[in-house]
Amino acid sequence: MNSLKKILLGEQGLVVIFAIAFVIVSLFVPSFLTERNMLGLLQSVVTIGIVACTMMFCLASRDFDLSVGSTVAFSGMIAVMVSNSTGSIPLGLVAALISGSAVGVVNGVVIAKFRINALITTLATMQIVRGLALIASDGRAVGINDPAFYQLALSRFLTVPTPIWIMVALFIIFGFTLNRTVFGKNTLAIGGNPEASRLAGVNVVNMRIWIFALQGLVCAIAGILLASRITSGQPNAATGLELSVISACVLGGVSLAGGRAAMTGVIVGVLIMGIAENVMNLLNIQAFYQYLVRGCILLIAVLLDNLRSSAAGRGSRV
Repeated sequence: MNSLKKILLGEQGLVVIFAIAFVIVSLFVPSFLTERNMLGLLQSVVTIGIVACTMMFCLASRDFDLSVGSTVAFSGMIAVMVSNSTGSIPLGLVAALISGSAVGVVNGVVIAKFRINALITTLATMQIVRGLALIASDGRAVGINDPAFYQLALSRFLTVPTPIWIMVALFIIFGFTLNRTVFGKNTLAIGGNPEASRLAGVNVVNMRIWIFALQGLVCAIAGILLASRITSGQPNAATGLELSVISACVLGGVSLAGGRAAMTGVIVGVLIMGIAENVMNLLNIQAFYQYLVRGCILLIAVLLDNLRSSAAGRGSRV
């Protein structure tokens, strides 16, 4: 019984649960297992998946970022507005990437150097950045002037939409970074014990700033692709994204207490979030109930994290 519980709470258990859920949904939900729906499912999780790549690092280092939704919307707005005003799409993309990174750096500096709680800091940044997006656009969506901007989301490679390839590439890059580089190992070390990491020679302050800067950069990439997909820069886009991303990461085995993360688990967590929403849409379940389901998934994710942490604690004592 204990071995079964250990498997279910581990990474293998998550994959097994996902596989069982996928088979059940495929059998009982009409039109789920079609090529069109599978591509639609993957496209629907692009924003969550991309942002989850770096949220994993934030959580693994004992931090988290509540400003990701606002940063995604703000970066998308900047990309569209600069592209429209200058007539240059590359210039708009660069401006968006710089803007997103700047938000991340501000978060990192305030949290790491001034030692302000990450919850308070990113909650404040969430409001400030969302406010900047609303002020810049006068509260209205900004249409895209150059149709070439649409191709960022509409273009395909080997019949698969480009945003999906970008998401997969980021999964590979950040998975490699976490498992095979000093940066990844230091991130997990900071989450496990910040003071011990500092004494071991890790520059904890700089590491945390870099993690948040990467979070901002990746949010900008997600914002650009989202603006291209919805054909406009919308100041209210990606509202509530932070909760979906955190849910996906924690479902995937990333510990809220820090020190534990795996990209494969995060990918499964992202797919679980996507399948849940996709199935509700296929079954024509009203949006009101979808909020209820998302809240339940978040509670389940936190419960699983607590159970994993308890199991890990007992294992270390043994």
